[in-house]
Amino acid sequence: MKKLLSLLLVAVMVFSLAACTKKEEVTEPADKTTEAATEATGLTGSITVQAETTWMAYYQAAIDRLIANNPEAKVEIIEVGSFDHLDTIDKTDVTNTDVADVFALPADRIYGLSEKQALAAIDAEAMAANVGGFADYNAGLGGNFKIDDSYLAFPMNIETLILFVNNANAAAANIDTTKPLEFTSLAPESVLVPVFNAWYGVALTNAANIELLGHDKDGNLYSDLTADWKDLPAEKQAVFTALFNYWKAHADAGTSLWDKDAAWGYMDTEFTSGGKTALRIEGPWSTAGLSGFANNGADLGILPITEMTLNGQPLLHWKGGWGLGVNARCEGDAEKMALAQALIEELLNTDYAVDFFKATGKIMENVDPSVYATSDLSDADKTVISAVMESYKDAPARPLFSDWGSVWDTWQNGLLSWSAVKPATVEAAYAEVQASFKAMMLNF
Repeated sequence: MKKLLSLLLVAVMVFSLAACTKKEEVTEPADKTTEAATEATGLTGSITVQAETTWMAYYQAAIDRLIANNPEAKVEIIEVGSFDHLDTIDKTDVTNTDVADVFALPADRIYGLSEKQALAAIDAEAMAANVGGFADYNAGLGGNFKIDDSYLAFPMNIETLILFVNNANAAAANIDTTKPLEFTSLAPESVLVPVFNAWYGVALTNAANIELLGHDKDGNLYSDLTADWKDLPAEKQAVFTALFNYWKAHADAGTSLWDKDAAWGYMDTEFTSGGKTALRIEGPWSTAGLSGFANNGADLGILPITEMTLNGQPLLHWKGGWGLGVNARCEGDAEKMALAQALIEELLNTDYAVDFFKATGKIMENVDPSVYATSDLSDADKTVISAVMESYKDAPARPLFSDWGSVWDTWQNGLLSWSAVKPATVEAAYAEVQASFKAMMLNF
C-alpha cells in the first residue's frame, strides 16, 4: 500500500455498534456534547459513499454539513447494503463504478481487503485527534485496522454479544436474573446458545482462554485444540465437559439445538413467552426480533454477557466492530483523499452520536456512556447500549487474520459430529473436535 500524502482534515466524530434498523429523522442536536474541532474548509473534488437504506437520512445530513463549508466539493450516496457492496468488490475490483469511494466494512474483512489492495491508507491518528474521545486509539478497534505501517479504516462502531432474558419464562422457571447465572447450573433448555456456531461458541471458550487459532511468539499458527485430552489444562477440560453435558441433555430430550438449520427456529419458539427458555445469547441487532417473541417487549430483559458464568468464569465474546474505509483508487489523489477523510470524520461526529444510533443502531466507541444514558433514546435502547459497552469492556480482541476463517467450519464440523457419532464420554467428544482441528492445522 502506498503511503498517504499529508492531508487537511476536519471536524469531530466517533464510532458505534449495532442493534436497531429503524429510520429516524436526523436533526441538529439541541445540546452539543463535545467541542467541535476546526471545521475543514476549502475542500474540492467529488466522491461517492456507500450507505444502507436506513442510513440515508443521517448520511445526507452529514454531507450537507460538510458541503455547507465546502461548496466546491460534491458527495454522492450509493444506496446499497454493506455486504452486497463488499460482494461487488470481491467479484470485480475497486475500479468498478458501483464501488463507492468511502464504504463500511466489518473488522474481520480488513485482511482480505488489504490482500486485494482495495483500501487506501488513511491518516487515522490525525483523524482520531480531530474526532476526539479516544482514550488510546491504537489499543481500541482503531489499532486493529492497522496493517504493517498503514491504517486502512477508521472505527465506525463496536459490537459484541449480550444476554437477553424473557422475564416471564425466567419467573416460571424460578430463575432470579438479579443473581449470578451459572451456565452449568441452569436447566439445558433454560439457556439456549447455538454453540456449534463459533460466533456464539467463543463466548464459552473465551471464558477459559481457549485459543482456537492464534500465533505463537515466533508468529507460527497454533491451536489449543490439537492437544490430547490429558494435556489440556483443567479449566479447558471443564469447558468441554460443560459442552458435552449440554449436548447430551439436548440429544436425550430430542431438541433441535444441534441441527444447524433447525436450531434457530427452535430457539425462537422456546424464547417466546410461555416457552421453556429464559436466557439467550445474541447480538444487539436482534433486539427487535427478540422483543417480538417476548410479548412485544413487555417480558424482555437485557444484561451484559458477563452476568453469566461458565465454571465460575464470566462469559466473554469479542471486541468486534466495523470501520469506514477509503477506496484504493483514491490513493494518490490528494483532493479525493482529503474529502473522503473529512467525510468520515463528519459521519462519525460525536455531536451526532445519538442520531447515528437512531439511524444505524451503531454505538460509537469513543462516546461517554452518559451521552446515550441522558439522551431521548428509549429505555430499551439505553439498556442495550449499556449492556454492549459493559460486555465489550473486558472482551478479548476479535481475531482478524485471514487464516482464522478456517475455524468456522472446523469448529462446527467437530461439534455437529457428536450427533452422528454419539460419544459416550467427554473424552470421546473432545477427540472429535481435536481431529477436526488437527486436520485444519495440516492445511496450514
